Amino acid sequence: MEFATGALGTLLPKLGQLLKDEYNLQKGVRKDIEFLSRELQSTHAALLVVGEVPPEQLTKLVRIWAKDVRELSYDMEDIVDAFLVRVEGPDRPSKKSAKKFIKKMFKIVAKGTTRHQIAEEIKDIKERVKEVAERRDRFKVDAISPAKTTIDPRIKALHTKAADLVGISEAREEVITLLKVEDMSTQQQRIVSIVGFGGLGKTTLARAVLDKIKVHFDCTAFVSVSQNFNMKKFFMDMFYEFDKENHKYIYNSGMGEEQLIDLVKQFLGSNNKSYFIIVDDLWNTSHWDLIKCAFPHDNDGYRIIVTTRKSAVAQHVGGFYNMKHLSPDNSRKLLYSRVFGNEDNGKCPEQLAEVSDRILKKCDGVPLAIITIASMLASKKRDKMVWEDVCNSIGTGQENSSLDVGDMRRILSLSYYDMPSHLRTCLLYLSVFPEDHEINKDRLMWKWIAESFIQCEEEGWAQYEMTESYLNELVNRSMVQPIYDDYSGMLKACRVHDMVLDLICSISSQENFATIPNSVYHTSPAEKIRRLSLQNGKTDHNISWVSMSMQQVRSIVAFGPSIQLMPTLESFRVLRVLDLEDCDLSQGYSLKYLGNLLHLRYLGLRGTEIDQLPEEIGNLRFLQTLDVEYNRIDSLPTTITQLSNLRRLRMSESMTVPNGIGTLTSLEELSGVNIDRGSRSCIIEELSRLTELKVLNINFFIDIDGEDSRNKSLVEWLNKLEKIRSLSLCFYHRGWNLDGWVYGAPLHLRSLVLRGWVLSRLPAWLNPSQVPCLSYLDISVREVQQEGLEILGSLPALRCLILDLEVPGRFVVGAGSFPCLVRYGLWGRGGHVVLFQQGAIPKLTSLDLWISVRETREINGGFDLGLGNLSSLRDVGVGFDPEGASEEEVQAAEAAVRQAIEIHPNHPTLAGLYGANLDSTGEDEGAHEDEDLDAESGANKDEDVSLTGEKNSS
Repeated sequence: MEFATGALGTLLPKLGQLLKDEYNLQKGVRKDIEFLSRELQSTHAALLVVGEVPPEQLTKLVRIWAKDVRELSYDMEDIVDAFLVRVEGPDRPSKKSAKKFIKKMFKIVAKGTTRHQIAEEIKDIKERVKEVAERRDRFKVDAISPAKTTIDPRIKALHTKAADLVGISEAREEVITLLKVEDMSTQQQRIVSIVGFGGLGKTTLARAVLDKIKVHFDCTAFVSVSQNFNMKKFFMDMFYEFDKENHKYIYNSGMGEEQLIDLVKQFLGSNNKSYFIIVDDLWNTSHWDLIKCAFPHDNDGYRIIVTTRKSAVAQHVGGFYNMKHLSPDNSRKLLYSRVFGNEDNGKCPEQLAEVSDRILKKCDGVPLAIITIASMLASKKRDKMVWEDVCNSIGTGQENSSLDVGDMRRILSLSYYDMPSHLRTCLLYLSVFPEDHEINKDRLMWKWIAESFIQCEEEGWAQYEMTESYLNELVNRSMVQPIYDDYSGMLKACRVHDMVLDLICSISSQENFATIPNSVYHTSPAEKIRRLSLQNGKTDHNISWVSMSMQQVRSIVAFGPSIQLMPTLESFRVLRVLDLEDCDLSQGYSLKYLGNLLHLRYLGLRGTEIDQLPEEIGNLRFLQTLDVEYNRIDSLPTTITQLSNLRRLRMSESMTVPNGIGTLTSLEELSGVNIDRGSRSCIIEELSRLTELKVLNINFFIDIDGEDSRNKSLVEWLNKLEKIRSLSLCFYHRGWNLDGWVYGAPLHLRSLVLRGWVLSRLPAWLNPSQVPCLSYLDISVREVQQEGLEILGSLPALRCLILDLEVPGRFVVGAGSFPCLVRYGLWGRGGHVVLFQQGAIPKLTSLDLWISVRETREINGGFDLGLGNLSSLRDVGVGFDPEGASEEEVQAAEAAVRQAIEIHPNHPTLAGLYGANLDSTGEDEGAHEDEDLDAESGANKDEDVSLTGEKNSS
């Protein structure tokens, strides 16, 4: 389905299918369907053309016509789908299922009452189609012919590279000077407020300052406020930012706002900590007055940056700094670097110099405007006339007028309409998320799939990869802001810039794509609601949406307190997406009628505080995604096994796996599974029927004999998982042995976690030729030799390696090894000996070691670990095994590590020196043996693992 054509893209194949075989339809009904199919094909083609043209270039009559046709297509598909649901047929008939589909449809239409119902509905639709066809001819819609530009394939390679910050250094130094960081005891300016409108680069500047001066502070935090200020979330985010490793618990603490303020104040006040905080996107002076309550009054060593669009807010906060536009020279640098890249050293061809200057004049030194235009120009020919067309399409271009929000929207709109129709549809869907929301990658993509935005001949992994390519393309076109995982380097989430969000919310409202109550973009009561986004809990009595019909709603997503405005599930008839993630449903919202939502494809109930699911969930035969993580559910209903189309099942680890789970053979992702003493003896044999899995996460809490049939079943299952991308198996009891896993992993394996010393050695298939895409490896092995480490060091994509060894290792890490590794952890029961040679692990930023004091001294001839050879090092943690060493030797080892850190040119942060009698971090000697990392980024095990292996966040 594409927004430009409504539901026609998915409706037409369904209508065509009805005409392929005998249905015993009345002759007149068959002719009506044939007429509809022919007429709608022409209408579909016309809509595609109209969709390529910005609304301001169309007459009002044509815009109304296009909107009416889209609404008609939705109504028609709802009618057809209602019959498909009755016969339990697939949503979109494939070639393989066509005969089955026709047989089931025949059973329905063979009944006189149903034939009559179809005839009446088709008759009504026919009249509506005739009317829009006549208007199409009258308005000469077919005569519209927009210019079409081919997308240059070089754009992906160009924009996946991190662009250098242009023109930021001067402003950064000005802000640092204002903050007077060189004199932390000064009573003068400690706060700077950066003010400027959206897209000017305030956040980028603040981050650049943070990156340069954070070494001067004990703790730092970067926290966003946004228009819909959530004070509780703000202070939780701030507290987490101070110490991400030790403050994860805060999100599940249940603390109120006052408690959080006291907690932050107590943390900052202890030991008179120096701190640097960035409060990003502040909109209201009253919000600042609440925020500053958390800052200790008697602490001199702090600095704060506030970014805001409002001068009044900046003046209230203090330290006013007016964000400057880019200079003409820096504007050219930014444009040319984005458009031409390495071509002719980033120089602009002479024939394009004059027109590019006129384009930049209209962009007025606003980075976002320049970047969005550059992303479009990069895909176009180096032709002056093409660039002239772009220039003439931007705003008014009056020499003495500065760029305002309206002009910015026109610039972004130009890039929006330059995209293919399917990308515009996917981008518009982002309007259902609140401002500054971090949108989890998988959450977004599976909702796209559920909405039928992704037209792929094959379902399964091919469809997922196509969906992923759509998101990547939006990133490459600078329409969404990517958020990458620190360790995997993969895209894990995205955000929408405020100016882009303003654009897509405006379009969404105008075209009735989505309804956002209590916003400036709310839908007229005269419109049918197709998608509903509840973003705050404040009721606006001037908006009558609550009394509007929910019968045509296809998608609903609610955020936090807005659940109190949620209509009852009984209200919905054709709902495909229901996403209530992180809404508290324990206060009375009922899932009683969940089983009536027969069209449902996506059900997101993660973190909703529910303690059970209704048995009727088994009615949802179309359901593809079921996410019930972070809830109080003890067991899933047995009817869950009736969900034959289920592709993703995300459980909480406290839930009991339902009997018959092996029947869910369409599953591609299964996470949150615990196998313990209460589990059925045949559970692994049941699970082994799931061979389509791409993501699997299981924890084992049971002792077994190595000859146990369950161990054999597990090994046989692993040897059948040919499509696995991300695998996490954690064993918390003895007896399991996976040495029989010999057939190797698929070429696309990206993440592997095997914990619990279930391997006596590294698998032979763990080599560059068989796992070239592996980026995250957290593995417990009884023993690894130097040769094994060298093989791991040759893995071309490996970015994170955690080795947990039962037998201490003796390793030399040589030059050229681990070319992409950014995090390395070496743990185990005993201390290791390790030496890093010159040129080793060139990109390593985080290092965590457990070393033997005695053997390091004996083998290395001292306590020089070669830390100075790790050129990119930023964070270091070292634990000392004191067995066989004197107290003086342990102290000498500690002193040597401290000195290596002090003289390192990067001045890395010393995360901790721990061991017997010198635990400076409060950890026990074997602390790291019990840490539980997820499959991608070293985060808590409860965090998500997506299809690509990266950590998810909602």
